[in-house]
Amino acid sequence: MSGTENVRRRRSVIAASVAAGVLLAGGGGVYLATTASGDGIGAGAAAKAADAAGPPTPLRLEGGSGDATGGGDTRGGPGIAPGEPDPGGGPNGTVYTAKGPLPQGPSSAAVHRPEGLVTSAEVTRLAEALGISGSPSLVGEVWTIRPEKDGSGARLDVARKAPGNWTYSWYDGGPAGDACLKGRACPPPGESKPAPGGTPLSEAAAKAAAAPVLKALGQDDAKVTATGVVNGSVRVVNADPVVGGLPTYGWSTGLHIARDGRAVAGSGTLKEPAEGAVYPVIGASKALAALNEDAKGTGPIGVGHCPTAPPAVDGNGRPEDARTGGTPAPGHVEPTPPCQTIVDRAAPDQVPVTAAVFGLAARDVDGERLLVPSWLFTADPADGAPYTVVRTAVAPEYLVPPSKPSPEPTPPPGDGSRAARVVESVRVQGDGRELAVTFWGGVCSTYTVKADEQPDRVTVRIVEKTDPDRVCIMIAKDFTKTVTLKSPLGDRPVVDAASGEAVPRR
Repeated sequence: MSGTENVRRRRSVIAASVAAGVLLAGGGGVYLATTASGDGIGAGAAAKAADAAGPPTPLRLEGGSGDATGGGDTRGGPGIAPGEPDPGGGPNGTVYTAKGPLPQGPSSAAVHRPEGLVTSAEVTRLAEALGISGSPSLVGEVWTIRPEKDGSGARLDVARKAPGNWTYSWYDGGPAGDACLKGRACPPPGESKPAPGGTPLSEAAAKAAAAPVLKALGQDDAKVTATGVVNGSVRVVNADPVVGGLPTYGWSTGLHIARDGRAVAGSGTLKEPAEGAVYPVIGASKALAALNEDAKGTGPIGVGHCPTAPPAVDGNGRPEDARTGGTPAPGHVEPTPPCQTIVDRAAPDQVPVTAAVFGLAARDVDGERLLVPSWLFTADPADGAPYTVVRTAVAPEYLVPPSKPSPEPTPPPGDGSRAARVVESVRVQGDGRELAVTFWGGVCSTYTVKADEQPDRVTVRIVEKTDPDRVCIMIAKDFTKTVTLKSPLGDRPVVDAASGEAVPRR
């Protein structure tokens, strides 16, 4: 039985009654619900099993008890996708208003968590769909298929531990990194140099080219978009998989499709998360109200107090009564007008919500990346493109309240105490002991690379030093820094300290 058939069979026996979505119009909404069937297992049986197991353990969500997300970053906590607005708005906040009735949704839903280990057969299936020849070898905790000889060709790295984070890159050879003059001729990390000129594939053609890869991943029912273009001619295909019969957010597969229909880069997860504990959930109306509570403004920025007008005086320099123009009576005190700044008077941003979908959103829970039941709201501002805002649907009593941070001393600027940047790629140089590490950083910061050598891996860490007194423009550029190991790298994988993922080799 193929991996895709296994995935489909698992989905066919999942017992659940879930809300698939609602489209809102002025006069009302349509609530679409699906009930999975198969093997005689129903939602009632699942509920009884959950009751027998006792109440689930409250979830400790990192970043807050249920805060809004406007485009999650799949490697870290809740974040904002590039180009999307902050769901919390500016100092005046944001009010999200539904354009029609909102659905109640299911009464309970399960979290999904990564379980198990990725097998060689699963890696081979993905490699074949990507057009990569060769057998995977296990290097430490990473399955890898790498090019031979000059390093040109395809490379696939898959973490052995679920969910099996994978990265795929293709390099055509030629100058790169420090040996490549900066400019249009240099390929970005992990991707081949595109042929000059030409137009990208159409969205439909790029989706068709990505379909075999998505099928190998068991994601042929994913929601697929292909609107992005990079390097002028490479079409970006993103797929949000369906897990447990629910749409997902922040768990996407990404593929870069060249003009010839060949995938030249990609990343995602190989192993579908397994169903975990079942939690009571709230409806969309309560979730939207909580979202608006989260989206309250931060208040006036940069306003310490209201200026006070100097006292009025007459021509002889004596105090003057503002009401009569004469000398004020003994003991008279002028009333003070209420302080109101321009920021105080501004109304919150009003953003319509045109759709609400019950699904699963990626969240960090006690240091583990899980898919948590959530409401996915489509916000459609009048002055911008629609975007997705996410609110956790788990009932508040099953969420651990966010703890107040304990006061910690502020580290001095530039003490090198944090892994500042995510590594894009690494290249082995010289006798195998020198690593050229490529990453993106700010133009006003200085960076160094540190390496932690273990028998089964080498972990690289980018250390950033900044000057808090320096005014700097927010522009990013690519950096390549070298670090020397104590012994040759050999077959050991290079792991990024910031993301915990294997770094593609160049």
